[in-house]
Amino acid sequence: MIEDQEALDLAADWADISQGLKKDLGPQLHSQWIKPIQVGSFCKETGTLDLFLPTEFSANWVADRFADRLSLAWKIARSEVRQVRIAVHPRRRTMPELRMGGIAANDTGQALPVQRQAAVPLSADAAVTGLDPSLTFAEFVSGAANVLAVNAAQRMAALETPQFSPLYLKGSTGQGKTHLLHAIGHAYAAARPGARIFYCSAERFMIEFVQAMRSNEMLEFKARLRGFDLLLVDDIQFIIGKASTQEEFLHTIDALMSAGKRLVVAADRAPQALDGVEQRLLSRLSMGLVADIQPADIDLRRKILEHRLARFTSTQVPADVIEFLARTINRNVRELVGGLNKLIAYAQLTGQPVSLQLAEEQLTDILSANRRRITIDEIQRMVCQFYRVDRTEMASKRRARAVVRPRQVAMYLAKVLTPRSYPEIGRKFGGRDHSTVIHAVRLIEELRTRDADMDGDVRTLLRQLED
Repeated sequence: MIEDQEALDLAADWADISQGLKKDLGPQLHSQWIKPIQVGSFCKETGTLDLFLPTEFSANWVADRFADRLSLAWKIARSEVRQVRIAVHPRRRTMPELRMGGIAANDTGQALPVQRQAAVPLSADAAVTGLDPSLTFAEFVSGAANVLAVNAAQRMAALETPQFSPLYLKGSTGQGKTHLLHAIGHAYAAARPGARIFYCSAERFMIEFVQAMRSNEMLEFKARLRGFDLLLVDDIQFIIGKASTQEEFLHTIDALMSAGKRLVVAADRAPQALDGVEQRLLSRLSMGLVADIQPADIDLRRKILEHRLARFTSTQVPADVIEFLARTINRNVRELVGGLNKLIAYAQLTGQPVSLQLAEEQLTDILSANRRRITIDEIQRMVCQFYRVDRTEMASKRRARAVVRPRQVAMYLAKVLTPRSYPEIGRKFGGRDHSTVIHAVRLIEELRTRDADMDGDVRTLLRQLED
């Protein structure tokens, strides 16, 4: 009876969450990806809730795009939920499963035989449903690192015929390639109502191609694919080594180009660096414009955080925390935004205010993966040069203001830029107590908010230490 009641409570919570997501995502995206979710069991010991989808493809798609949103929604609905696990329903793993366009896949992503059916061309509405509504140009923050890619993407989505085609977006993981692909799709759909738009990953392209061959439906597959006005293909590097798939993709590019259609592809490396790709395909991919997306610099990372923060008006995030995140999480934008989301979610769920200490405690894994190993010795040396004090003053007992303030700045920077604890930092400053370090960190944090000169000094030192 207790288990039955638990299931009913979970179902009721899911009904509320699902309805909220429908409002956020729109009926089409909700119907395709959220509605099929089934609530599984909840483990009270680990705080893990299982959510099941009917296919591996849909489970991966939902996990990639909605995992954070689902996790936050469940944590708000039930405080005991600590993590959400998205997977294929156990009873469906051994069964052939239908996917969009009549394609089936098992849990390894390999195509499975399905009942033969006509591969009818997708309608314009159906073709656009794969786009994430949150990934638009309005939500993309541009800067020096990505300005070429953004301008090229906007040109590709405009009514006017682009001067270059195809557009090849190149950038490392988490720098915004997928966001721009979706943004192009949304903008093109708005500019040309009724346009036929198709977004897919290279992996999905390969799976559907193989299935079409096995089902003897290649003519239908080709007609459907080449009937789109705009084709968006993500992670093209995964098409490596598939000779027959490369050949078909090459023919698709030629057909689209000759018909005046538009093609945008994205990859984590330049065309010339795609090992195992035929020279003819490399030539086609390179014939338009290769737009490089560089890693976001410090200014762009600040802009991204500030833009994202506008969504959370109910939660105050101090300027020093934003600066800390922007400087420390520098590998990719996805980790940067994910770190901010996690910090705000924790603050909202626990009622704790966002602070530098909370960021250090809750983002340990992300921070440690991003930090360059700056040492306390480096910090002390740089601070002494900046303030023109002798290095021995960092460990001395002198209390003169000209010595104390640089020492406090060095302690603050040691906490911000290194993973050392307060006691460890204290030992590097003449064996001082951890409370002395805490006082120094809090004092400099406060001074930065009301003293422009102090804030300028710290910014300069941060820049010099991280260059």
